[in-house]
Amino acid sequence: MSLIKIRKKLLNIESVYHEGGPARSEPIKMGSIAVVIENPYAGRYVEELTQLVEDSTKMAMEIVPELIEALGGADKIQAYGKGAIVGLNGELEHGAIWHIGGGYPMRQHLPKAKSIVPAAKVVASAGTRLQIPLHHIEAAYVRSHFSTMEVGTIDGPRPNELLYALVMATGTRVHERLGGLRADEIKVGDGQR
Repeated sequence: MSLIKIRKKLLNIESVYHEGGPARSEPIKMGSIAVVIENPYAGRYVEELTQLVEDSTKMAMEIVPELIEALGGADKIQAYGKGAIVGLNGELEHGAIWHIGGGYPMRQHLPKAKSIVPAAKVVASAGTRLQIPLHHIEAAYVRSHFSTMEVGTIDGPRPNELLYALVMATGTRVHERLGGLRADEIKVGDGQR
């Protein structure tokens, strides 16, 4: 029996044309998908967290394709990240479950993904907005793709809930121009360079 009890799911797509500089003809798309679920461990210490890791992984395997499709397909995705907001009756470790639960399914659905999926997590009250970091899916040191996307909902997570979120983008920051390793210079294939 699954521990996942979803109260709501949120899908958000942003199309970024400019930030005051020249407008792009094709926008950078940034997307997030988040679920607010019951925290089965809220209010008590539980030593073994494996069941929620397994169940959240299965849930992510279902929601990752929805986000990828909303952004135009796996071949369009260049950056990703993940995050968790734990309601006040939970502990930070309940958010850390999402490192496995959310990270591996994204990499499995994105054939080129080699770099670690960056993350943010916090224990906080309903209405908290979380800045989730993104970076390039093939190499963590591609500086042009370092960005963040804000995720949250006004009514969650409630004290006995968790908000798990995944974010992806179809490109760089809209006006990136600070140099460093370029995406077309990735060579090593180790997820870093």
